[in-house]
Amino acid sequence: MKVFSLAPNAALVTGSSQGIGHAIALGLREAGAGVVFHGLGARPASVPAECGYVPGDLLAAEAPAALVAAAFQEKPSLDLLVCNAGSFFDVPFLEMGAAQWERTMNLNVRATYFVAQAFARELVARQRGGAILIVSSTNGFQAEDDSTAYDTSKGALVMMTRSLAHSLARHRIRVNGLAPGLIHTPLTGTWLSGKDPAARRHYEKKILLGRIGEPADCVGTAVYLLSPASAYVTGQVVIVDGGLTVGQVGQI
Repeated sequence: MKVFSLAPNAALVTGSSQGIGHAIALGLREAGAGVVFHGLGARPASVPAECGYVPGDLLAAEAPAALVAAAFQEKPSLDLLVCNAGSFFDVPFLEMGAAQWERTMNLNVRATYFVAQAFARELVARQRGGAILIVSSTNGFQAEDDSTAYDTSKGALVMMTRSLAHSLARHRIRVNGLAPGLIHTPLTGTWLSGKDPAARRHYEKKILLGRIGEPADCVGTAVYLLSPASAYVTGQVVIVDGGLTVGQVGQI
């Protein structure tokens, strides 16, 4: 259906050198959008040749504005943004220090806020509407052991989605969120590999659809929330978790 097409839109996807961000960026490209990828290091071989790529560490205070400026140089027609960049730096709560806390907040919250601000400023200056998708997590709704800073940051992104939707509606910019559950990524891979088979089976039973998700499972929701199909949707956060957060116990 054409209503789900992203042609001739163009999108910047932060944190798209791997994992969920990479899958979303490839999915937006498949739906017809021109895409600018972003990552920490050199351009990965998995980024399609016709797509733009901007490297940069979003922990630096000036990095969000610099990333957006470089992305508009790559594709001046940009009108879609996916704020996906983020990571996990937690230690147990009683061991948490200010540096680890601030690293989490600076990357997961501050960088997202100011990337979105710089992007919206460009759209407003060009008198162009658009859409922003903020990738949070089910951790923004439900807590997890030894994840206090991460959980707090993801909860902040849930409210940021709603607040930015309020602020940007007058400029014809929709803002929605995507909250993945347990997904196979480089970030979760190490954590999952340290679990014994019984623990893994526990997670799979807690997920109603019976399996841990893949990055590709997030793509359809991302395309929908950025496409004309969701033209009357803003300020919403869609949970993509296979039913992980639906029940208290899961499958027995």
